[in-house]
Amino acid sequence: MSYNTYAALTDQLPVKKIIQLCDDEQIKPDALDPEATAHALIFSRVNEASDNADAEVNSYCGAKYSVPFATPPAEIKRLSMEIWIYNLHKRRAVTEEIEKRYDKAISALKDIAKGLKTLGIDPSPAATSEGGALTNKTESDRIFTRTKMEGF
Repeated sequence: MSYNTYAALTDQLPVKKIIQLCDDEQIKPDALDPEATAHALIFSRVNEASDNADAEVNSYCGAKYSVPFATPPAEIKRLSMEIWIYNLHKRRAVTEEIEKRYDKAISALKDIAKGLKTLGIDPSPAATSEGGALTNKTESDRIFTRTKMEGF
C-alpha cells in the first residue's frame, strides 16, 4: 500500500514534468495512460520512486510507530510526497528548492523518530522484557566470590 496516489502526485507535479523525469526511452507522450503498454516503463519508474519514498518514511517512523501505517496520517502523506518528488527529480537534476523541501522532510522524520514530533496517533507499545529469566538471587548470595577464588 502506497501512502500517496498518482492522482495526488499530479496535483503537485504536472504530468509533462513527470514524463520529462521518467521517460528514459524518449517516447515523449503528451499524456500518460496507465493502460498503454508503451507507458509501462514510465509508470514503473514513478511507482519505484513512490515505493522508495514510503520505505524511507517507514525507516524513520518505525522507531516509534508500527509501520506501514494502515491509515497514514496527513503528515506522513505530506512527507512521503516530498520524498517522492525528490526521488523523481533525482533521476535528472534536483533543484535547490526540491533539495530544501526534501531536507525539511527528512528533518521532520528524524524528529518523529526521536519523539520530538507527534503524528497524533498512538506509538507502538514499548518492548517488554517478557520471556526473560527471573531470579531471586542477589550479589550477597554468591558462593564463588573473587576473594574465595583467589589463587585458583
